[in-house]
Amino acid sequence: MRHGPAYPHTDRLIGSVRVTESTARASGASRNALEMTAVRRTEPERPRIGRKPSTTHAELEGVALNLFVSRGFDETSIDDIAAAAGIARRTFFRYYPSKSDLVWGEFGKELSRMQTWFDACPPEVPLMEAIHQAVLVFNRLPGDQVAQHRRRMSLILGVPTLLANSTLRFAQWRAVVADFAARRLGLRPDDLLPEVVGYTALGATLAGYEQWLRDDGSDLTDLLDRALGELAVGFEHHGRAGG
Repeated sequence: MRHGPAYPHTDRLIGSVRVTESTARASGASRNALEMTAVRRTEPERPRIGRKPSTTHAELEGVALNLFVSRGFDETSIDDIAAAAGIARRTFFRYYPSKSDLVWGEFGKELSRMQTWFDACPPEVPLMEAIHQAVLVFNRLPGDQVAQHRRRMSLILGVPTLLANSTLRFAQWRAVVADFAARRLGLRPDDLLPEVVGYTALGATLAGYEQWLRDDGSDLTDLLDRALGELAVGFEHHGRAGG
């Protein structure tokens, strides 16, 4: 429990009012002017009407993704997003450098988490089984996030304007997988086999997503489990660390 005065600036306020009162008497100002000054100093500043004081990455993404789906990605401007979110245009850029980056959300953080997961993976877990499990772990969604993730992935995989940005992100994803495979196989990440592992893991993952987007009743985890499971069989002879 906090102790002390409920209003820590009371002494400072009283002192400033006394100075103002002394000055007012010396200059012959009216008592009404003194009272108005005190009221202005003590009255809290009122927030602007119609504008939220702040937002979050998730809230901004939700607003933008809804606009992209309803209006179209190219047809929705950053000004439109800012207005719908109740923020200034310049505030948008505190969250994301562009519309394309917003669509990908927290991808960079999730990729770092997946890399950490690989680093901690026990060496006795077979290579492709480890990748299989990593894909499931980092694509498993709470029920209340499924609809928004579906909107996000439909844009990433279906909007031509986003292809250049998507190519860069997919390359980053492949690099994390290839680096893990290279360490397990005693190779360099740019050797043929680690790169094949990275490309095929990404391909299986995207195939699962494509199926999911085509069928509203499908289960993403099940599709990815099946896709990566089939892939693991093809690489089973590279099963364990150093194998």
